Amino acid sequence: MKLFTYHCTQDLPISLDDAWAFFSDPKNLKTITPDYMGFDIVSGADKAMFPGQIIQYKVSPLLGIKTSWVTEITHVAHQKYFVDEQRFGPYKLWHHKHFFTAIDKGVHMEDLIHYKAPLGALGNLVTPFLVTPKLEEIFNYRTQKLTELFGTVN
Repeated sequence: MKLFTYHCTQDLPISLDDAWAFFSDPKNLKTITPDYMGFDIVSGADKAMFPGQIIQYKVSPLLGIKTSWVTEITHVAHQKYFVDEQRFGPYKLWHHKHFFTAIDKGVHMEDLIHYKAPLGALGNLVTPFLVTPKLEEIFNYRTQKLTELFGTVN
């Protein structure tokens, strides 16, 4: 089964403290997720992020089909990075690293996602045409929404 990778970066004109406060609060994920995905947190977002935290969502990633998605925050290095991994959901594997670095005029954020599609060879075949473009669309929305919320680094 093929392992796919998605990588993106964004610079925001906010402090590392503010970036960490925003991104380490699971409730803010709904704000930066497209409305059409029907993203709702079911449980696990009532505390600040910590290793071992289990968060359950309802989401419609494809064709409006509602599914459960359970992730675990597996690693946290305060104001440096955190990792979320799918425990149950639409992917065969989902490993998402979030990195934060202070820069001259704000913060540099980097996302690195390793994922495997379900359905074996069929999943591998359709991922470049269906899954990856959807992932790019979601992260493009996120980039646009964060720019609206915080502006751009000049």
